[in-house]
Amino acid sequence: MRLFLPPLADRMRPQKLSDVLGQEQFFGRSSAIIKSLKEGHLPSLIFWGPPGCGKTTIARLLAAEISADFVTLEAAVSGLKEFRVAINRAVENKIYQKQTVLFIDEIHRWNKKQQDALLPYVENGTVTFIGATTENPSFEVISALLSRVKVLLFEAISKEVIVEILERASQKEKISIGRNELELIAQFSGGDARVALNALELSSHSVKGENVTKEIIKEIFDKTNLLYDKAGEEHYNIISAFIKSMRGSDANAAVYYLARMIEGGEDPEFIARRMLIFASEDIGNALPTALVVANTCFDAVRKIGWPESELILSQTAIYLAKAPKSNLAKLAIGAAREEVQKSGTLPVPLHLRNASTSLMTDLGYGKNYIYTHNNPSAPQDFLPSEIVGKKFVL
Repeated sequence: MRLFLPPLADRMRPQKLSDVLGQEQFFGRSSAIIKSLKEGHLPSLIFWGPPGCGKTTIARLLAAEISADFVTLEAAVSGLKEFRVAINRAVENKIYQKQTVLFIDEIHRWNKKQQDALLPYVENGTVTFIGATTENPSFEVISALLSRVKVLLFEAISKEVIVEILERASQKEKISIGRNELELIAQFSGGDARVALNALELSSHSVKGENVTKEIIKEIFDKTNLLYDKAGEEHYNIISAFIKSMRGSDANAAVYYLARMIEGGEDPEFIARRMLIFASEDIGNALPTALVVANTCFDAVRKIGWPESELILSQTAIYLAKAPKSNLAKLAIGAAREEVQKSGTLPVPLHLRNASTSLMTDLGYGKNYIYTHNNPSAPQDFLPSEIVGKKFVL
């Protein structure tokens, strides 16, 4: 009879909090949370971090530390019905003076109504809530709930720690694999321990007892494993790094982040559109032709398509990064809009108004206007009298 085992990633889950590798800043021996656990207290928390960084495992181990009932809900598939069942269980636990840790994975998938339903049970201590999310809780979690929890920003697990995790797993499972190959898996895993362990397991099955090679590992990892979710926060992190690298005139870094977007499957038109905005916002009149170059890039990307347009994107990114910078246009329009919002619709000076009828002429429209081409040096005010002398273009 064939024995079916759970995935290696599940078999390697730590059984004690002290066995956890990574996130030591929150769960090291001297951390505030560990000290609180020793007093039997666990605050409500939200773990915000990338996949495979230990959010679910740590939540389960924290509950075990205070001997609490660990109740889990998957926000993607659980609604108010499942939530009520969990709360009824927590209420019963409370009667018998047993704590309940309610863990909701992907809490960002719950809507406002569902999060509102959770709030009173967090407030009155029926449950200690731990939420896990890969998305920024500032945008995805209601403010009332956020104010009652502590948000912990989990980091992707370092390559060194993932290698250590893989070494433990390979020794336990008696997988024949060298250090260099483990480092390659760690490099490809993007800080996701679950991805790394799954790759190790699949590699071992592929070689059937022989040594795991770099060729096998490269074959298992395809480009879909790159950490770049076009609908998630990392999408905005990378485009932000791309823009800031160009703004800082670091063409080297700009091309790197461009490559990250390309390998992650980003829409080339989105990249070209961002560079078009950048050319005006961050270069402006320091080099007016930058806007022409960026616009030509956008048109060329639309005409040529992929993959040839990657060269056009690279050429333009380097050009924009090396160009002189000025944000004068952005500052000027920002200051002008602020003044309009402050002072309202001030009347246009009479001498600047268009006298299209005889009545308007009689009312003084256009009177005393000086045609600048005939007398370039003649003094003349163009702003409304209430803000004459105000400077927007510095």
